Amino acid sequence: MQNHFNCIILLCSFAVWSQNCNLTLSGRVLDMHDNTVLSGATLVISETNASVQTGLEGHFEFSDLCKGEIYNIRVMHPSCDNRTFTLKMNRSVVRDFILEHHLEELNEIIVDGKLYEDKIKSSIETQISNETLARFSTGSLGDALSSVSGVATLSKGNTVVKPIINGLYGSRILMLNNGVRLQDQEWGADHAPNIDINGVDRLTVIKNSSALQYGGDAIGGIVISEAAKVPLLDSLYGYTQLIGQTNGRGGLLSTKITKSTNKGWFGTFQGSVKRFGDFDAADYLLSNTGVSSQHLGLHFGLNQIRQGFEVYYSFMNSNIGILRASHLYGAGDQVRALSSDVPLIIRDFTYDISEPYQKVGHHLFRIKGFKSFDRIGKFSLQYDFQQNNRFEYDIRRGDDKDKAALDLRLNTHTILIDYESENKSGLELKSGIMARYQNNFPNPNTGVRRLIPDYDKYDLGLYVICNYKLGDHWNLESGLRYDFSNMDVFKYYRTSFWESRNYDELYPDLVVNELANQVATKPNLTFNNVSATFGIQHQLDDQYSLFLNYAMASRPPNPSELFSEGLHHAIARIELGDLSFESEISHKFSLTLQRQNKNFGFTINPYVNTISDFILIEPTAVTETIRGNFQVWEYRQTQAQLIGLDLDVQIKLNSYFDFNHQFSLVKGMDKTLDLPLINMPPVNVKNTISFNKPSWKNFKMSLESEYAFAQNEFPNTNFEVYIPLTDSTEVVDMSTPPSAYHLLNFNSSINFKINKTSFLTVGLGINNVMNTSYRNYLNLQRFYADDLGRNILLNLKLNY
Repeated sequence: MQNHFNCIILLCSFAVWSQNCNLTLSGRVLDMHDNTVLSGATLVISETNASVQTGLEGHFEFSDLCKGEIYNIRVMHPSCDNRTFTLKMNRSVVRDFILEHHLEELNEIIVDGKLYEDKIKSSIETQISNETLARFSTGSLGDALSSVSGVATLSKGNTVVKPIINGLYGSRILMLNNGVRLQDQEWGADHAPNIDINGVDRLTVIKNSSALQYGGDAIGGIVISEAAKVPLLDSLYGYTQLIGQTNGRGGLLSTKITKSTNKGWFGTFQGSVKRFGDFDAADYLLSNTGVSSQHLGLHFGLNQIRQGFEVYYSFMNSNIGILRASHLYGAGDQVRALSSDVPLIIRDFTYDISEPYQKVGHHLFRIKGFKSFDRIGKFSLQYDFQQNNRFEYDIRRGDDKDKAALDLRLNTHTILIDYESENKSGLELKSGIMARYQNNFPNPNTGVRRLIPDYDKYDLGLYVICNYKLGDHWNLESGLRYDFSNMDVFKYYRTSFWESRNYDELYPDLVVNELANQVATKPNLTFNNVSATFGIQHQLDDQYSLFLNYAMASRPPNPSELFSEGLHHAIARIELGDLSFESEISHKFSLTLQRQNKNFGFTINPYVNTISDFILIEPTAVTETIRGNFQVWEYRQTQAQLIGLDLDVQIKLNSYFDFNHQFSLVKGMDKTLDLPLINMPPVNVKNTISFNKPSWKNFKMSLESEYAFAQNEFPNTNFEVYIPLTDSTEVVDMSTPPSAYHLLNFNSSINFKINKTSFLTVGLGINNVMNTSYRNYLNLQRFYADDLGRNILLNLKLNY
């Protein structure tokens, strides 16, 4: 018996001595926001009490670990929440541990750019500061974007504002709202983005199409609107803002509150209400230009760094008045309006919004989940839904007086699957697939010919992007994307229009029925588009960086360009599309030299963009309808080239004063006709001097000078009309741009501490300080009235 017991002991001893305990665990400790290394982190294995610290490169290593054992590794770093990771050792492992850094700096976390990864590596991204966003709280997203060099605006008055990036706008600008590509009939010149600027925490502009994960058709550029990242910290914070302004005699009330926990749960509520009456030009009232809008945003989820989910919902509702003087009757009225210094219709101030006006409701819903796997990477899955309801009310009489003349409902469903590899040996890989279904339904009960037809649209996109870091000074990026798009359309054409375009001979197979004066058709259009990008970033030294980027973008024509055939009420013009359009293909080369220095910095960005089958719209005539007299604008395709230069300079004059300079130049040419392109932004120069003294309750003050040159390169699109009343023919001057103008804008703010965690910001701003009368070439309202006069704003913002 004793011998048997000794044998058992001996066998157990052999088992112990034979266990493999020569495995290693190594890796780095990283900041979750930007993957920077965290030196000085302490790692402790609970089972053995073994501990190590990370060095300057963030590296650590444990040795003599046993195969088959489960270890709990506690990771600690100053300013981070401690985290415990569990790992079963079956072999030697290389693994990075990720912590939430800077937790004690809550206010800085909300605005810190390091919270977000760069979208692209080979060209400059411009991030609009929170101070600038606050300055435009009562305005629009487009107004805030115009603070970036190379970005202008195409507007219909002051309430419908679309961004123009390096001379391009509309469907050529891809806009993302919290990870969702905006689908809100962006093809219309009067369709402003349905994004409430007060719900935006971070606004980024990319001036080319290099970020292929978002789409391959961003010929003009990309605008990314994002909410702030929520820290892994038990906290409750937010703000309430109240703004009043003199021009429009109204204001804004906005509030936002966020709750977060150290377990990763978070929730945010944001809401705003805006109300203004008729706005003023320098010398007269702009009748029927009031606006009323409301926005609600809800965002909640769980972020455990390596896995999580989030749900986002927003609703925006807007009633937007259209200048009454832009809707006229006879051809003589058009001629008189274009030659008059004042609008033909000026009424008393009112908050009422009457015809003509727009009513827009936009719902957006997104649910997204993500998970990171060791040695594999990160996968994410997203579904989003949008519904955009657009009503345009014309001046109508009789039974149809209160009925919308245009009633569109656009529903969009999208699924995204994305993969992002771990950064191994300097190589990063991103890839993904997108599937989208869209349905457009224009209500036939309006009693008016539908401008845009019924259609179902199917999209499929695939992309891959590689980023490779060569040492400390070189970064290479390349990407490829394929997009498939199919449109199944049902449309009635006027027989006269169908035959005038020679469609009866070109597309006889599309006809499904012929009526007395209409042709019922079922076009089915398919587009295959390939986009690509290649870029190089070179860090010349500690201050200078050089970026070189080539981007090929391919954009299919949008529904407006293909099928428009009727009166677009909100901009008071008849628009005519063309069924034969092909996809636009853009080749853009851009070079950027940047110097980053606290006392003197600059960014200079020349570019050339050559676009095949470029689609433009231009005025061709005036026509009489039963609802009045309207300009006719037609789409056509041509070969185009845009050449431009953006320049930004920052100079720190001393401890309190800073100087900023912006210069933007773009020249667009119709290469087919050897003419300038229509609606190209004129040369623009902005100079700003700022004063900031933190010891004076963080007092800030700035004076901005903006000079817009007259556009001296434009096509001649004038035409003649017959005036029956005088039995004469008059020239309608649609071409001549307005004169150059100079504006001064003032802005200031000061903080008052309420208690340990709260403070009140009081701001005073004055736009158009000198009450200058001017007309902007890119404002479609310029044919009938001046732009806005002086506007004084008082801003009260309680941060808590």
